[in-house]
Amino acid sequence: MEGVGKSYFGNRVLANVNFSLKKGQILGLVGENGAGKSTLMNILFGMPVIQETGGFEGKIYIDGKEVSFNSPFEALEAGVGMVHQEFSLIPGFTAAENIVLNRESTTYNVLVEAFGDRLRTLDRVEIRKRAETAIDTLNVDLHPDMCVSEMPVGHKQFTEIAREIDKKRTRLLVLDEPTAVLTETEAAILLKSMKKLADLGISIIFISHRLQEILDICDTIIVLRDGEVVREFVPEKTDLMSIASAMVGRSIQGQSQRTQEDADRTSGEIILRVENLWVDMPGETVRDVNLEVHKGEIFGIGGLAGQGKLGIGNGIMGLYPSGGTVTFDGDVVPLNDPMAPLSLGIAAVSEDRRGVGLLLEEPIAWNIIFTALQVQNRYLRSILGGLVRIRDAAAIRDCAKHYIQALEIKCVSERQRVVELSGGNQQKICLAKAFALDPKLLFVAEPTRGIDVGAKKVVLDTLREYNRKNRATVVMISSELEELRSICDRIAIIDEGRVAGILPATAPSTEFGLLMLGKVQKTRERVTA
Repeated sequence: MEGVGKSYFGNRVLANVNFSLKKGQILGLVGENGAGKSTLMNILFGMPVIQETGGFEGKIYIDGKEVSFNSPFEALEAGVGMVHQEFSLIPGFTAAENIVLNRESTTYNVLVEAFGDRLRTLDRVEIRKRAETAIDTLNVDLHPDMCVSEMPVGHKQFTEIAREIDKKRTRLLVLDEPTAVLTETEAAILLKSMKKLADLGISIIFISHRLQEILDICDTIIVLRDGEVVREFVPEKTDLMSIASAMVGRSIQGQSQRTQEDADRTSGEIILRVENLWVDMPGETVRDVNLEVHKGEIFGIGGLAGQGKLGIGNGIMGLYPSGGTVTFDGDVVPLNDPMAPLSLGIAAVSEDRRGVGLLLEEPIAWNIIFTALQVQNRYLRSILGGLVRIRDAAAIRDCAKHYIQALEIKCVSERQRVVELSGGNQQKICLAKAFALDPKLLFVAEPTRGIDVGAKKVVLDTLREYNRKNRATVVMISSELEELRSICDRIAIIDEGRVAGILPATAPSTEFGLLMLGKVQKTRERVTA
């Protein structure tokens, strides 16, 4: 790439980007949310949004030949594949059907003679065989006949990557945050697969906020800041702190540390009691969860992917069929009714920001206040003596500006459409939307997924501040154990849909690891026997 630049709506997001990548190399592309990483890859891949907004500056060369793709189909024809930050799968199709989509294997039949190749039928056996080959390359436990709508997010990500592996022409593969939704074990499998692909001669551009992965897997590292390449590193000659500091342009401090005041909050009154909760969430089934959350604490829920931790909050919020008893602040929470918890003062930030959390085509301000307006009739003002209520534009604008500043959301203004923001900034909008409800209890699932090292601290600090200032109870669900330990008072580990144990955040990490593996329960069973 030579001198690549791009502006959106008067906002310059890329300026004079230059770098090169050799055959069979893995290049790590890092930077804060909004630094321009995804835009740069959208330019390479010929995404329609680039042409629709005036094209780009600079030149791109592949094998010494200048290219400028007007559509992703042209990029695919040239051997460029891309796994986007957000999933692009068809929910009603199986893994195999998604992997071979638009490149299906077909078989001859007699109707072809009369009506042409359009009457060829799908070769189901060959399609399944191709899917199994791509999945085996990744070395993951993914059934080709599993429907995407029933998959946990980790399996969806592997399906996306398997689709690119199945494309025989692929010479250059772009992976945009592929490990953001994966557990550490799944991420390790993917990194090993990336090395295997590189050995086959496929060049890879790897975008990730997990800097240790970048150091472990990449041959060279490019740092983008405010749309420009500010540093280029060789992994063997640098470290995490140097990369992080280059990303944000300042020294990076550690994550927020808990205080003694935080640790003393686990003996107050019970605000949330969950008894015999079951939730039928595909890929995250909850079988029998019992737990108690104290008023004013930050309670963590962790565990491996697919063990049920995400199902707890989603079940209580009425997003999936559920049963059992949930009591909040003395009131029984009716299950299977999304309005019930909201009306009682419970809010949630979903792990699926695009599918559940956001109105992508609407402005930032409207996204932030939408639920508060719908559920609590806030941000309205009365006219004609109270006979009519209309939206209070000034209050909506002030609320949006407050959260844009507090969460450091990178945008042109509160009127910008959410679809135009980076993934990390969209995540911050989801948090702002929940805060605007002023909830007594907030479920927040994977709050820092896809967020860079600088923004991660902002989000965690904001959660802590909200917890302290508003005396609100926070239930944080995360795949990142150390992240939970840095902010929570107590942490419950979920294993096979049940609570394996609840420990104070100060407990050794090895104890949490044993709970995640289910070894404590298995040991007890052996002792009892």
